[in-house]
Amino acid sequence: MAKIIAVANQKGGVGKTTTSVNLSASLGVLEKKVLLIDADPQANATTYLGMKLNESISGTHDFIENKISHEECIQKSSSPNLDVIPSNLNLVAAEINLINYESREYMLKNGIEKIKSNYDYVIIDCAPSLGLLTINALTACDSVLVPIQCEYFALEGLGKLMNTIKNIQKIQNPKLDIEGLLLTMYDSRLKLSNQVIDEIKNHFGDMVFKTIIQRNVKLSEATSYGESIIMYDSDSKGAINYLNLAHEFIKRNKESKLYD
Repeated sequence: MAKIIAVANQKGGVGKTTTSVNLSASLGVLEKKVLLIDADPQANATTYLGMKLNESISGTHDFIENKISHEECIQKSSSPNLDVIPSNLNLVAAEINLINYESREYMLKNGIEKIKSNYDYVIIDCAPSLGLLTINALTACDSVLVPIQCEYFALEGLGKLMNTIKNIQKIQNPKLDIEGLLLTMYDSRLKLSNQVIDEIKNHFGDMVFKTIIQRNVKLSEATSYGESIIMYDSDSKGAINYLNLAHEFIKRNKESKLYD
């Protein structure tokens, strides 16, 4: 049975898509079968993996609105064991159309239920907002992974996300859990980065992943080549960081005994 994880933070530029793509790819390399759902109309995860933004191609918009079979929305990626449901600008219209559905918050969940038995993990790359698409993702998932950049305004907006999670827990998804907080864009040369890490660890304790994602030029380069960091440069700091995260992620879930 697949575990479903939403990667969410309504604050932009925190490494959300980078984490969604590279954690998914790392889990795939570790022989886990993974489905990555691009639930962001900006389609950054889709382009990150070198897929074309063709509006005639089936993707998340069709998957959510159940316009065609859910299997037809899934594409193979060039990364081992990683399938993708891509996004494009049609997803903007889909979010507007969701308002007309009685079970609008459950549309993504209903789709995932039909295919999740084929995967070990389903990872949802959320939009940098708390709109209906993100609410759908939080309703559908078992847990939320929150990337936080090691910068001055690291905790800005985090309270709103936590409040949204609490509201979803009360109404749509009582089993929703926090997978963990992931520190990203760490620069060891900056005193501020270390201060931010100390502050977040003091606030959140064991909720914070031990793995920290360092600033790495190769991570930026990989996007322009349409490849995950694992496929682009497996020896880079970025690849090592995300492989370490995948190992820690798997270990955490084994220890919880909820997912094998």
